[in-house]
Amino acid sequence: MSAFIRGFRAACLFLTRIPVAGGPYSDEEWRWSSGWFPAVGALLGLSMALVFEVLLPLGPLFASVMAVSATMLLTGGFHEDGLADTADAMGGSFDRERLFVILKDSRLGAFGGMALFAVLLGKIALLCRVEAVFAVFIVAQSLSRMFPIWLMVRLPYVTSDEASKSRRVTRAGVPQGILATIVPFAISLVCYLNGSVALVPLVAAWLTGCVLMLVCAWRFMVRTGGITGDFLGATQQITEIGILAAFVWP
Repeated sequence: MSAFIRGFRAACLFLTRIPVAGGPYSDEEWRWSSGWFPAVGALLGLSMALVFEVLLPLGPLFASVMAVSATMLLTGGFHEDGLADTADAMGGSFDRERLFVILKDSRLGAFGGMALFAVLLGKIALLCRVEAVFAVFIVAQSLSRMFPIWLMVRLPYVTSDEASKSRRVTRAGVPQGILATIVPFAISLVCYLNGSVALVPLVAAWLTGCVLMLVCAWRFMVRTGGITGDFLGATQQITEIGILAAFVWP
C-alpha cells in the first residue's frame, strides 16, 4: 500500500482517538497524512451532524453542545488544546524565549481559558442557527483543516524537538497542500450542486477562512518566525468559527 493511501490512516491516528491499526508509519506516510486532514475533518463533521440531528428534539442548544462535545471526545480536544496553549503563550509573554516556555507548560492559564470559553461558546451559538446541518457541519470541519496545511507548506516549523511526531507531520509540501484543498473543494462543490448551501455563503466561508489564516500567519511570523503544532490547532479553531459565522450571516 502506497504512502499516499496509508497517509489517510496515519491522519486518523494523529487527529482522533479512534484506534487505527497499521503502524508504525514511515516519515513519508506521516508527511502525506497532513494532506488527508480535511478528509478526517469531513468524517468528524458527519459525526457532529448525526449527533445534532438525533438530539435536536431536545432543543438546538442542547444538540449543539452535545455535537461539539462529541467532536472533542473523538479528537481528545486536540485542536482546542492547541488554541489554549497558543492563547496562553501569545498573551502571557513579551519575548520569544518566554513564549516557548509557556507553550510547553501543560497547565491552563487565564488567556487559554478565556480563548476556549469564547470559541466554544461562539461555535455553540452559531451551530444553533445552522439550517443545512449536514452540509455546513461537514464543510466547516473539512475546510478549517485545510488552512493549517498551507501554513505548514509556506512557513517554517520552529519547535526545536526533532523527535516530535508533529514535526514529521508538518513537513508538508505543495502536493499535500493540493490534496488538502481538493477534498474540501469537492465537498463544497457537491453541497452547492445538490442545493444544500447557496453560493454566496459558501464563497464567504472560503474567503473568511483565507483571511483568518493570513492573520494567524502574520502573527505567528511576527512573534516566533514560524509555526508550531499548537499554532496549527489554533488556526483550525479560529478558521472554523469564522466559516460557521459566514454560513449563518443574514
